[in-house]
Amino acid sequence: MLLSVNVFVSLDGIMQGPGAPDEDRSGDFDRGGWLVPHASAHTNEVVQGWFRRADAFLFGRTSYRLLGGYWPQVTAPDDLIATKLNTLPKYVVSTTLTDEQADWSPTTVLRSDIVEAVRRLKELPGGELQVHGSWRLVQTLHQAGLVDLYRLLQYPVVVGAGKRLFPDGSTPATFSLSDGPGVVLPGGVTSLTLRPAMLGALSSGAYTVRTGRSTAVVD
Repeated sequence: MLLSVNVFVSLDGIMQGPGAPDEDRSGDFDRGGWLVPHASAHTNEVVQGWFRRADAFLFGRTSYRLLGGYWPQVTAPDDLIATKLNTLPKYVVSTTLTDEQADWSPTTVLRSDIVEAVRRLKELPGGELQVHGSWRLVQTLHQAGLVDLYRLLQYPVVVGAGKRLFPDGSTPATFSLSDGPGVVLPGGVTSLTLRPAMLGALSSGAYTVRTGRSTAVVD
């Protein structure tokens, strides 16, 4: 399966607590719910498009508990996101979560050698193994070079504090656009689909003057 990371981010790269003030207050974060005023039928359509491609889900413990506390309550049969989340296989990375606590069926708890466990999951048949939220897990997957695709909805908000998708110390990477150019939705939300093109190093260059013209020269 292809491994995709699907996240909501602010202009300054924050992905913490987009959906509610109390969604994730870790680190004394008090700016949750920043996404909600910008949600629309257009953003909902993009997110539904993400979920249509899902064949299984991979979560960190916190996101698993948050989503698992909300989506089983959504029982409308025509809700695509709820149907996918509530019925497809789910894998949660945790050393503390018991099988009894992992009761959002069907769920498998991954407790050790996470990088190798995810590599094995990617070898299973199917379309996409999707990660939603799961900040710490995303860092691990990025560092290990396991992410095949990033889907971002970037909102016209500067949160100013919180967990960033790529915090200081992240492995350098270069990305290329996938599935066509990015799209700016009504209201200023930008939808991007990116593939890692280079991990662990950055290409570089400089501007120089040649025959009287400013010219970009890439190393």
